[in-house]
Formats: sequence, C-alpha cells, structure tokens
Amino acid sequence: LFLSSLPGIVGIPAGKVLPIFPATTCILSRIFLMDAIDRKILAELQQDGRISVTDLAQKVGLSLSPCHRRLRALEAGGVITGYAPKIDAAAVGLQFSAIVFVSLRDTSGESVQAFEEAVLGVQAVIRAERLFGDPDFMLHVVTRDLGAFQLLYDRELSRLPGVLRLSSTLVMKSIVADRPLPL
Repeated sequence: LFLSSLPGIVGIPAGKVLPIFPATTCILSRIFLMDAIDRKILAELQQDGRISVTDLAQKVGLSLSPCHRRLRALEAGGVITGYAPKIDAAAVGLQFSAIVFVSLRDTSGESVQAFEEAVLGVQAVIRAERLFGDPDFMLHVVTRDLGAFQLLYDRELSRLPGVLRLSSTLVMKSIVADRPLPL
C-alpha cells in the first residue's frame, strides 16, 4: 500500500510503503485513513446527529455527493455505529445514579462470559465496563430512587452469575456526560 498520493492522513508519513495484511487494512481504514474532512464530519455529527446531509456538507466544505459518500463509508466501516437521541434521565423519572463495582469469584473465560451475558439483561445498567485488576467490572446504574436501587441491588445485581462482592457508590452530580470524542 503506497500512501504518498494520500495527503493529510493522520499518523502515516508521506511516501511510506506498508505491507497489506487484512488486520492492517482494517486498522488503516478505521483509524489512519481518516483525513481532516472525515474528522470534521464526525465532529459535526457528535454535536448534531440529526443534521441533514446538505447542512453537513456545507459545514465541512464539501458538495453534497462527496459528503454523502464519506458519510456512508464511515458508517460501512464501523466508525459510525448508530444515531440516537440524548435523553435527560431525570426528565423521565430516573433520578438516582450509582456506580457498582463487581468482583467475581472466578475470572475464567466461562465465568466472565456468563456474567457479561447476564448483565446485558439488566436494563438499569446503562454502561458496563470490564476492568483490569480488582474489581473486575464497573456498572453504571440508573433507577427512580434509592428504594428502586436497593431492590435492583438485592434482587438482580447480587444474583448475577459468579458475583463474589458488590461495592457501590452513589453519584452526587454528573460533571461530564456524553462528551464528544476529541477528534
């Protein structure tokens, strides 16, 4: 893959020759082959996911067809994974937020997989992350109130497969939420 004819590519020196491997091609198409215009498109979409392609093209300095092609390529390449509204949790009655740290009894592949599959079914968990070290997982949870959280904790979270220990902390105030990625 010869890249000297592709100006503005982030992270690859001009004129660099790279071997073509399936993994390299995938990484290059998703990260390195994204130019400044693609990044502008992504930044605009993070600010307004409902922007029309016409307005998007104008904001990033392209005509309609090239902007639409780039947008579809970003979607097809898995860079854009969906479009969704941002909903104020308190406005829909979910005024209680907690972070729950989970330590598993056993961290074998089967135990971790069973836990991860089960946590997908807990609707109050709005974000779940596997961690290095102890604890093993961090769950972001929203409920109506403290009583609803207690029921969730006792009836669902503590009964997830492989749970050794749960430790929770209550969120006092959200400072940064849904910040756009720094493109």
